[in-house]
Amino acid sequence: MAVSANRLELLQIADAVAREKVIDRQIVLAAMEDAIAKAARSRYGAETEIHADINPRTGELRLSRYLHVVDAVENPATEIALQDAQRFNPAAQVGDTIADTLPPFDFGRIAAQSAKQVIVQKVREAERDRQYEEFKDRIGEIVNGVVKRAEYGNVIVDLGRGEGIVRRDELIPREVFRPGDRIRAYVYDVRREQRGPQIFLSRTHPQFMAKLFAQEVPEIYDGIIEVKAVARDPGSRAKIAVISRDSSIDPVGACVGMRGSRVQAVVGELQGEKIDIIPWSPDVATFIVNALQPAEVAKVVLDEDAERIEVVVPDDQLSLAIGRRGQNVRLASQLTGWDIDILTEAEESERRQKEFVSRTSIFMEALDVDEVVGQLLASEGFRSVEELAYVDVSELASIEGFDEDTAEEIQNRARDYLARIEAEQDERRKELGVADDLKEVEGVTTAMMVKFGENDVKTVEDLAGCATDDLVGWTERKGGETTRHAGFLDGMEISREEAEAMIMAARVKAGWIEPAAEAEGEQHEEAAEA
Repeated sequence: MAVSANRLELLQIADAVAREKVIDRQIVLAAMEDAIAKAARSRYGAETEIHADINPRTGELRLSRYLHVVDAVENPATEIALQDAQRFNPAAQVGDTIADTLPPFDFGRIAAQSAKQVIVQKVREAERDRQYEEFKDRIGEIVNGVVKRAEYGNVIVDLGRGEGIVRRDELIPREVFRPGDRIRAYVYDVRREQRGPQIFLSRTHPQFMAKLFAQEVPEIYDGIIEVKAVARDPGSRAKIAVISRDSSIDPVGACVGMRGSRVQAVVGELQGEKIDIIPWSPDVATFIVNALQPAEVAKVVLDEDAERIEVVVPDDQLSLAIGRRGQNVRLASQLTGWDIDILTEAEESERRQKEFVSRTSIFMEALDVDEVVGQLLASEGFRSVEELAYVDVSELASIEGFDEDTAEEIQNRARDYLARIEAEQDERRKELGVADDLKEVEGVTTAMMVKFGENDVKTVEDLAGCATDDLVGWTERKGGETTRHAGFLDGMEISREEAEAMIMAARVKAGWIEPAAEAEGEQHEEAAEA
């Protein structure tokens, strides 16, 4: 069958649009069919159900009006009587749909303009869908583009098949791009929005630097060396922790490259950002010591529950460890995920001396012993009267100058002291009006009940209504400054997990929530045994 010129032109237009917008040809033909059907409805009536079909091989256009077969016609534009329908198709039944072929017609100016708008809209939607589908799977990759324009400090980037934006806060400080400049950036988010897919790019994201290293260091790309963590102060300084899966390959040396060629390539892309490459270690203390380079560390003390570490450095290394405006210790903290406190050896010695004097004083007062015995107990590492009361007697007896009788006497005095304090706190608790049944909540002590009473938490229901922050406090960051808000139990060395468990136990006791399935099972077992 010969294809006429206008039919051939229709297919050529569809092919050209599909190539230009990088979308499926069938989508363009479907848009044309919708547009022609809309134009035909303006001719035959808006209620008429008209379908247009374009043969994708020949370009032949076929217009059909769909009519529903009914017994009695109420709307001739959409319905046809059964006897009339059987003239077209003898097998037609009520409820069927008949396709009535319509003759071709000339588009008017308005109809043509309307058809054009439909095609443009459909093609634009298809292009947006294609962009979103293409870039949503590229989150976490580096893309290359050309700067189209700068708007209010934001940079709009032509990515070839899409358009991305680098917001002002995602640009490295003092970095200026002009239209036509080539730019590399990290795709950190792709969102489907009303105005089309939004591709968000970043040059300050920590993973941008990690991906740059992967491009420059073949061992990272091949998976022999792994980037474990990255911390950046964009445009100024960065730390990157690496580990090698092959013991024969030095991860730091591989990232630095021959005469620093590899790391310099990354530094050049990041506008001269200084980069410390650090060997990662599964041992937290070793890793933190490495992260504080180039400062030397004399000693570290870990508090694993609070994920906090105390680092002691020589006096002459303090400024180096902290860095300019705290940059070195801040980056090391970000890299490791631990809070880092830095002390000089002199400060640490002074603090330990104060702790020693304080503990000696507590032991002298609580146990009614002289200064020598108090100092002896403090120097042996005992931190509280509770430790002395419940430690094995043999451990106390092993202290030089102590025998078993002395150890038992000290332990008895410690227990008497704790019993006296407990009685005083219980009396204070009653004065504050704290209910007796609050003590039945798992984890609650008499000392805690006094603290609760002072903060108007006097019943199980009051405790059940508390949040974890109420008990242990919280920190708030405003304008670059961190403010610490105290909780009811500040100073009692209670973790967030313990506080949360206490509140949940109170809610169970108050009947607000059901106990856990395991607890119910244990209760049933105990009842069966009874």
